[in-house]
Amino acid sequence: MCLSIPGKVIKISGDTAEVTVGGTIVNIGIQMVEKLKEGDYVLVHAGFALQIIDEKEALITLQLLREMNDS
Repeated sequence: MCLSIPGKVIKISGDTAEVTVGGTIVNIGIQMVEKLKEGDYVLVHAGFALQIIDEKEALITLQLLREMNDS
């Protein structure tokens, strides 16, 4: 089973982006996602953006992950 986590794009540079994931900034490849812009939320897996996701869905998922971590 694979797990991808939502991240918010904060800076795009060529075919990579800086993304904040749970408060940590990581660099990811964005070759698989078209029309990505700063401020978008993406699903991140193995250092790559898989797809753009809705902000509301991203925030709900992040909250669920925090709750699982806290329990």
